[in-house]
Amino acid sequence: MSRLEAKKPPLFISEPLTEGAVSQSLSLLRGIVKSCYGPTGRLKQLHNGVGGYVCTTSQSSALLSHLSVTHPVLRILMASVQNHLSRYSDGGLFTAILCCNLIENFKSLNVASCTVVKISQHLLSLCMDYLKSEACACRVSVDFSNVETLLCLVRSILTSKPACMLNKPETDHITMLILKAFMFTVPCHVETNAVLGKCIIVPVKGRRVVDSTVLPGLLIEMPKIQLATPLTVKRTCSDTIKMALFCVSMSGDCFSPEEGTVTVHHGISLEMSELNQLLDVGKQLVNDEVGLVVCQKVIHPSLKQYLKENHVMAVDRAGLSLMEPLSLMTGSKPIASIHLLSHNCYGSLKDVCIESFASKHFVHLIPSDTVICSLVLCNRNETAWDELKHACETAEHVLQLTVKEPLALLGGGCTETHLASYIRHKSCSLSTSSFEDLGCSRAQYQLVADGFCRSLESVACSLNHDDGETLTDMVYGHCWAVPSGFPSVSKWSDLVSKCGCGINGNTANLSWRLLQGQFGSPVRQGCPKEPPVKVADFLTLDCFAAKCSGLQVALETANLILDLSYVIEDQN
Repeated sequence: MSRLEAKKPPLFISEPLTEGAVSQSLSLLRGIVKSCYGPTGRLKQLHNGVGGYVCTTSQSSALLSHLSVTHPVLRILMASVQNHLSRYSDGGLFTAILCCNLIENFKSLNVASCTVVKISQHLLSLCMDYLKSEACACRVSVDFSNVETLLCLVRSILTSKPACMLNKPETDHITMLILKAFMFTVPCHVETNAVLGKCIIVPVKGRRVVDSTVLPGLLIEMPKIQLATPLTVKRTCSDTIKMALFCVSMSGDCFSPEEGTVTVHHGISLEMSELNQLLDVGKQLVNDEVGLVVCQKVIHPSLKQYLKENHVMAVDRAGLSLMEPLSLMTGSKPIASIHLLSHNCYGSLKDVCIESFASKHFVHLIPSDTVICSLVLCNRNETAWDELKHACETAEHVLQLTVKEPLALLGGGCTETHLASYIRHKSCSLSTSSFEDLGCSRAQYQLVADGFCRSLESVACSLNHDDGETLTDMVYGHCWAVPSGFPSVSKWSDLVSKCGCGINGNTANLSWRLLQGQFGSPVRQGCPKEPPVKVADFLTLDCFAAKCSGLQVALETANLILDLSYVIEDQN
């Protein structure tokens, strides 16, 4: 009998945020995510310490999935950010940095946590009301009939991922391809319940980025030996190609033991019986004028040969991931049994051809109406390709979100500093009844509002990784970066040319203040104005939906962590 140990009592940790280890861990996490932020963010190499795959990245999705945390407080923060990323794909670093900043600034205030929570929720509602109002001066409307704003949005996502290792021509090339691929997925004929199509990314590693391209339809990789040149594919009388899509194995394998017992009469070959059944399916496909057969799994060589002799092209090993887009693109219904074929299961294609990229060969299925496309994505090495793939997927998701809500926010730190300027102005003009409703004094409200604004401004400062100064102007409330190496007493107008988002240039009527070093006393500021013109060739833009969600998630997570009184940990 094994020795029994006495059950240990649970460990109670009161006021977990006062623990030095928690504060140190939060500070470390903040330093990691902050150093990755923006176009000049520093890359991180992540591995398990005993060999295996090494991930080089600055993207939050890859970073957070590889980081291992043990303390419950950090787990809450990480889970909140990862949940935000699962829904929006973008704004993970912004959310994590802002959340850490809010926790750090709020816990240093001599204000009860319940009061901080109520005031900060009120500040959040002010921000959200402002961002969603027509008067908001830090958002731009996205017009899908004009590609310039869309290009700026996609370009901003790509340039914020330095591990993609793209130069400017390459960035412009991929930006155009992503937008072109997205346009392919928008249905030509809009119905009541219109559904966007899909862009399938096809990997080609070790090639130049500018070799990347977008093709309508789907590419299915095949060995060159299986590709006949020229292709002879049977067509219907309407000059289309009828297609059958199988999601069941057509290899002629015998039944597996898990499917039960099979009784076979003496002298009958089970293998031949299966093959005859497959050939009967082939005859029916030929009689039904099918020109292309695609199978998720394996097709028997004899059936392939029979189909080929009858000018029917057979493509097998397509894989599970292509079943849904194939069905959506062709109108085919996946056939799950070789014993029952129905005429309404077939789909159609406009054409089939062969494409080659580097050493890879593909069957290119071209649909009549394009809602599915293939992005052949090239990059010089595996690490850069992985990062570029994630960036392209993020950009596609952001464009989909923008279709639902055709708005974007100014990037480059300008939305953060503008919101901070707006909140500083609003907090000074609140009526006495507002403080009574919140159950706080004016002084308490001002303290929390200042901590909130400093947290936002600190996110903007995180974009600067070269020890330069970060400024905000007193007219528009935008963010301006000063290169390193200049003393703080310099004349700022001689050192800055454009704000972070690129919408404002240096004009004579602007004055600035430093964002860093202003933490001692609250700053009074007038209501920030709207820029005279919201058009520029190269604006830096952020996804509206992702940024709004990140702001909410960061503040609500910070409030949850600040409100923790106990952590109860089972030690058994």
